[in-house]
Amino acid sequence: MSSVDLLQALGNKYSPEILDATDEPRSAQELSEELDIPIATCYRRIDELTEHDLLELHDNVLSDERRRIKIYRRNVDAVHVQFENSLAVDVEERTEVTSTLDEAWKSL
Repeated sequence: MSSVDLLQALGNKYSPEILDATDEPRSAQELSEELDIPIATCYRRIDELTEHDLLELHDNVLSDERRRIKIYRRNVDAVHVQFENSLAVDVEERTEVTSTLDEAWKSL
């Protein structure tokens, strides 16, 4: 993925808010309601962020109504943008400890 594509995905309206809110796993519906984002837009941003490996499908749970709900979590801890010599975007992925703790918690 190019730095320009990644920066463009991050620059889309609501993308930073979604990444900020998904430090803890959230469904698209929860994100839409909490962040006041239209649900269709929320799904588009989720797809785009997932495509760029900034967001990941964390779980697929069964609701009380017996419907499958996808739960998302951000896949990064930080994104650094540099314009010095040329555009460079550095993505700092979630730490291994954080991911391992999340997986352990999910299995309980």
